[in-house]
Amino acid sequence: MNKTADRFLFVSDLDGTLLRSDGTLSEDSRRRLKELLEAGLCFTVASARTWSEIAPVLEGLPLRLPVIAVNGAFLSDFATGRPLRIKALPAELAANLYEEIRRVGLSPFLCAFDGTGDKLYYCELLNEQMRWFHEILTTHNRARLCRLEPLEKALSLQVVSFAVMGDERPVAELARRLDEQYAGRLECFHFQNPYTDGHWWLTIHDAGACKSKALCELAHLYGFSMKDVVVFGDEINDVQMFRAAGRAVAVANAHETVKSCADEIIASNDEDAVVRYICRTLQGI
Repeated sequence: MNKTADRFLFVSDLDGTLLRSDGTLSEDSRRRLKELLEAGLCFTVASARTWSEIAPVLEGLPLRLPVIAVNGAFLSDFATGRPLRIKALPAELAANLYEEIRRVGLSPFLCAFDGTGDKLYYCELLNEQMRWFHEILTTHNRARLCRLEPLEKALSLQVVSFAVMGDERPVAELARRLDEQYAGRLECFHFQNPYTDGHWWLTIHDAGACKSKALCELAHLYGFSMKDVVVFGDEINDVQMFRAAGRAVAVANAHETVKSCADEIIASNDEDAVVRYICRTLQGI
């Protein structure tokens, strides 16, 4: 690798961007990334996933930089999962948001830090969307999942986010209500789950818990100028990160809003586009 390559910081979203549509990292991307990281590549990921969901898909990669998890709520050491920074919701705001969610007839998965790690609490599985998510977590991340009755007990912890899911109408109604009542205080993303048609999600975070703010903190912490930060993404939760970085790259399968904010559009996530782009960029330095 060229000696000047370590002045660049590459940060990629996971689902729909670095990962293929089946949620896995291809063997070719894994092999190339491992080689690049061992040669000094400055690379990490920024994801809506938690550290405990990020670590298994990137297992075996020698990532030295912290990962941005839960849409920027956590900046965590990749090797251990130890949070270097947590941006939680204020307690009163978290309690109010819980009431708003219940008021529209929905029930959330509640992400909170219990002093040792992040846990995902739930009480009722009200719909097929929640049952689908519960099954995924039961299969792949059982240790993080905690059933709690009543769920309000989790509000005494550091509440980091809520994930609400269901049919399009009630989830959209909740998104509208929160936008009207808490404008400027929250970072919310309303979207259709890319892995299951008809499954609508709303993720709710503190306004300070966003990928762009965590990205700026990470760059400052490791001495990178933002003009030398290159980011990759596909969904609306990547837009602010695109605006903060020196160069923003969208994959071909990205949401049109994301493409409109990109400096460049590359091939799709199913074509190993992110790692191939990094290889081409470093060869050209």
